[in-house]
Amino acid sequence: MQLVVGRIGRAHGIRGDVSVEVRTDEPELRLGPGAVLFTDPAAIGPLTVETGRVHSGRLLLRFAGVKDRTAAEALRGTMLIAEVDPDETPDDPDEYYDHQLIGLDVVLADGTPVGELTEVLHLPYQDLLTVQRPDGTEVLIPFVEQIVPTIDLDEQRVVITPPPGLIDAADAGSGPGAAAGAGAGAEEGPGDGSDAVPGAGPDAGENGGSDSGENGGGA
Repeated sequence: MQLVVGRIGRAHGIRGDVSVEVRTDEPELRLGPGAVLFTDPAAIGPLTVETGRVHSGRLLLRFAGVKDRTAAEALRGTMLIAEVDPDETPDDPDEYYDHQLIGLDVVLADGTPVGELTEVLHLPYQDLLTVQRPDGTEVLIPFVEQIVPTIDLDEQRVVITPPPGLIDAADAGSGPGAAAGAGAGAEEGPGDGSDAVPGAGPDAGENGGSDSGENGGGA
C-alpha cells in the first residue's frame, strides 16, 4: 500500500538539496538516507534519499543523481510516496494511518449519525477530516482531541463533539469550505493518503510529520 510521506519544495543551495514538506510522523524512517520513494508524477521517480538534515526548522533532502540546483528545482512540487505494509500500524496506539480512518462512520456523542469519513487533509496548521453527509454535502472537522475525542476501529466509528455552528454550517449549504470553523483561510491540502495522524492530538505542525498519512502516527 502506498502512502504520501512528503512533498518536495524549493531547491536549497547549489548542490542538489531540496526542502521537503513532511507528511509523516516518522520522517527518520520514511525519509531517511537509503529510503526509496515513488513519486507523483511517477515519471520523476523512484528517488533514493542520499542525505538528510534539518535546517532552520525545515527538512532538507538530497536525492541520488540530483547534483545541482537546476536538477533540484525540477523536482519542485513532486509528491513523495512510500510503500507500506497494509497490516502495519503506528507504534503509538493513539495514532492512525489515513487508510484506517477512511470509510468510518462519524457520529455525535449521543449516537446521531453525521456521515462517512472520506478523506484526511494534512494542512500546515492542523489536520482536517472530510465527512460526507447523507445528502452528499461535505463538512470539514478539525482533527483535534477536543472535537474528535473517540476513534473506535473495532466499531468502525468516529465520535465527534463539534462546536456550535460547525455541523449547522454544512446544513445551511455553506459547502465543504464552511466546515472548518477551525481554520479559516487555510488552503486545502491534497487528498492523498499520507502517513499517520495523531489520534486526534493537538494541532499538528508542518514538520511534526504526519505519515500524516498516518494520522496520529507516521507511515
